[in-house]
This record gives sequence, C-alpha cells and structure tokens, in this order.
Amino acid sequence: MRPAPPGTVTAVNAAAALLAAAGLGWTGWRGLAEPAVALAFGLMIAVGELARREARPGEREPAPLGAASAFAYALLGANAGQPTSHGVPQTVAVVTAGVLAGAVPHVARGRGPALDHVARRVVTVAFAAVCVQPLHGPGAPAERLAAGPGHAAAMLLVLVLTALCDAVLASLLVRARTLPRGAERTGGAPVPFGPLLRDELRSLPGIGCAVCATGALMALGTAVAGLWAPPVFCLPLLLTQLSLRRSAAARTTYRQTVASLARATEIAGYTPHGHARRVAALSALVGREMGLSGPDLTVLEYAALMHDIGQLSLVDPVPEGATALLPVPEQRRIALLGGSVVRRTGVPPAVAVVVERQADPYREQPLPARIVRAVNAYDDLTGESAGNALSAMERLRLGTAHDYQPEVVESLARVLSRGGLGPAQPG
Repeated sequence: MRPAPPGTVTAVNAAAALLAAAGLGWTGWRGLAEPAVALAFGLMIAVGELARREARPGEREPAPLGAASAFAYALLGANAGQPTSHGVPQTVAVVTAGVLAGAVPHVARGRGPALDHVARRVVTVAFAAVCVQPLHGPGAPAERLAAGPGHAAAMLLVLVLTALCDAVLASLLVRARTLPRGAERTGGAPVPFGPLLRDELRSLPGIGCAVCATGALMALGTAVAGLWAPPVFCLPLLLTQLSLRRSAAARTTYRQTVASLARATEIAGYTPHGHARRVAALSALVGREMGLSGPDLTVLEYAALMHDIGQLSLVDPVPEGATALLPVPEQRRIALLGGSVVRRTGVPPAVAVVVERQADPYREQPLPARIVRAVNAYDDLTGESAGNALSAMERLRLGTAHDYQPEVVESLARVLSRGGLGPAQPG
C-alpha cells in the first residue's frame, strides 16, 4: 500500500482546488467578460496541454505552450486597444477549464497529467493575476503603472516573482514526493529543499525564460493587435520546445548508454548484481544532502555508475567485487585503468577524474570522488543486505583520518537513517 500524500502536496492541491472552484463559481455566477478573448486563450491553453508529452528527465515544463498561454491571459490588460476586465476569478476559471479540456485525451489514453502539474498551473497563474490585474481597469489603485515606463517595470517584476513562485512550488512538491524507499516505515524525511530549489532556479534561464517571455509578448501583442497575435508569438516557443525535447531525448539515451556500459562488470562477473546502480542511487542522495545539484550531480551519478569499470582489466575477479578491501596500490591501479576507459567513452572529463582518483587520500579528491569512494565502500561492506550496516558505518568512521571525509560519512549516515535505499539505519 502506498503511503498517504505528504502534507505539502495535500496543501498545494487543496489550495488549487479551492482557487479553481472559486474561479469557476464566480464566473458561472457573473458570466464571462469578453467571451471571445476568454475562448481564444482557453483554446490556446487546451492546445498547449494537448501537445504535452510525458516529461523526460531534464524537462522542467512538459507543456510550455499551455503555460505561456495561461500566463499571457493572466497578464492581459487590453485587446486591440480596448481595456479588458476579466479579473482574477475569470483568469483562474479559464485556465482551469483549458488545462482540464486539454487533459481529456491524455486521460482517455491513461496518460493524464499529474495532479501536481495542474495544481502548480492554477496556483502560479492565480499568483500572476493577483499581481498584475490591479494595474488594469479604470479606477484601479495602480492604474498609473499600467502605462509608460512603469508598465514595463511592473511587468518585469511580475515575471520575476511568478517564476520564483513556480520554482518554489515545484521544489516543494518534488521534495514532498521524493521519499527514499523505506521512509514510510522509518518516518524518514525527504531530500533537502535547498538543492532542489537550486535545480529549479538553474532551469529558469532555459525553458522558464522562454515561457515567461512568450507569455508577456502574447499579452502585449494582443493589447495592440488583437487576437491574431497569440498564435504568431507562440511559434518560436514551439520550435524551442521541439529543440529541448530532442536535447532531453539525447541526454536520456546518453544516460542509458552509460548505465549499459556500467553493467559490463556485472555481466562479466566482476561485481555483484546491482552494485553500480545501488552506488549511483545512494551517491546521488548523499550528493543532494551535501548541496550538489545540476551538472555536478550528473557527474557524480555517471562516475558512480562507472567507478568499477577498471576491474575489467583484472585477470582474476576480486572476491565479491569489493575493491574497498584491496591494498591501496591495487585500488589505485584499478582506478587509473578505469579512468582511462572512461575517457574513451565520450563522457565529460570530470567523470574520468572522479573515477581515477577513487583511491587517493580524501583531502586530495574532488567532492564527487569522496562521495563515490565512501558509498562504494559501504556497499562493498554490506552487499545487498543491511545486516552489516552498523559495522560498515563504524569501519567508515574509523577510516576518516585518511580514506573517507568525515562530512561525507555523516551525510551517508543521515541518508541511511531516513530510509536510504533500504531498511538500514546506522546510527
């Protein structure tokens, strides 16, 4: 049985449901203002959601056209020179209806959008509308900012605040959903919030900026030229979406290639089944615990997957593949051989450096190498069972004078105490 959704997810979804219900109820009671405008933007949002595909690793926004159209409607203050008066409730209602309409075909095929995705869209658009709608309409408190240089500054401020709001929401939802396996039994906590937020903020200069800029241009273009402007301004975003999808697909294929190469040691009988995957998964959790994110986390994961590739040069396999139990000169020789193999695979040079420096004193290693070395030693000492977890952690702590960085060992202990990749709970 799956655990109940964490409190953060429930709170965000409940807030989105209340906003959507209030917006739909208000609009149904008062009627649509500017029905043609509402229908046009509702259709754009629905088409954007209809074009949504399942997000690949590295994709931050699976429906950028839907997001840009929703954002544009929240920012809209005029249509062909005539002021609009749809307000915040109707904005939420139109966006909710568009998202749900575009999701119907996906739901029919069993691939509907996650509830988190819909909740994020509704809450973020409501936030943008609350920020910008006071700028529009006669007698509005901030009417003077709706024209001239103040309008540009206000729009820029709304863009920044909305992007930050969405990044915080996305990080909170990922943090709440990312419970290590076994955490529901151990009462473990999710991964730290800071690295997740940094990942989201680092993605803003990419698709995030494209969505915000397109939404702003659609709103400004509609204000001057009317409803033919949104389809024109969305074309560059569609091309950007295609390019990003191809880039994400290439990264996915690349990672699969690295993972397949890492399995060579298992197939050849040099390492136990699943060793590389366990080390990579646990290293990623420890890396996040220590503040790594983005490209640094990718380097760590690739190096962890390929850290034992040098064992293929051995005539006789190491018992159980446990290189942590070998003499240091032999560990260093295997690490250097592994680094030379990794350099021929085309992965970033930083990955080869991490693999090559596995057996160096930790003070001479980069942080990813320190993490991989400690996690590899832990997995070598425990294998697939948690029976030796306490003794393994004790052995790692005894080696902190030379072999293992104390901060890495303690981070590993905290990850394992939260559930880690299994039931081990070393103290």
